[in-house]
Amino acid sequence: MTTIYTGEISTLPILALSVRQPWAHAIVNGWKDIENRKWNTSNRGLVCIHASAFNRRKIDEDLDDYREVVNDYVNTYCGETPSTWTAEDLTFGAIIGVARIVDVTMRHSSPWFFGKYGFVLADQQILAEPIPVKGALGFFDWRPRKIDAPEPAAQPVSAQGSLF
Repeated sequence: MTTIYTGEISTLPILALSVRQPWAHAIVNGWKDIENRKWNTSNRGLVCIHASAFNRRKIDEDLDDYREVVNDYVNTYCGETPSTWTAEDLTFGAIIGVARIVDVTMRHSSPWFFGKYGFVLADQQILAEPIPVKGALGFFDWRPRKIDAPEPAAQPVSAQGSLF
């Protein structure tokens, strides 16, 4: 059920939506077909899915709920997902995939729907390599927020070199 994004990084959508883990993980793996929000949107089409920064309190709260939904829904239909994930198994603070917003609804039969508004998702794909990005609220242009990998530290040069 998981589809890997095969396009070039340069062709990724400009807009991203930040989603807390473990829910972002469920979206890009194609399991979660609804993203719940308190607000509506007219945006449709492909967007990047950003896994928000690590938050110990929120991840601890969410993992139990996530495991329950994965066991009750995903495993029943896919039979391929482990239900023992921990925070160490998830990526945080990065673009991890894409999903297409095809509709917004206030009612849906999906077990993932519980919000006032549900962004109906399709064509979910996971990136082979996450792209570190600082998140933001709402839809945001992720490219200027990309975090470049730090340069490797230069090796100190011995003052004596190889004299001895």
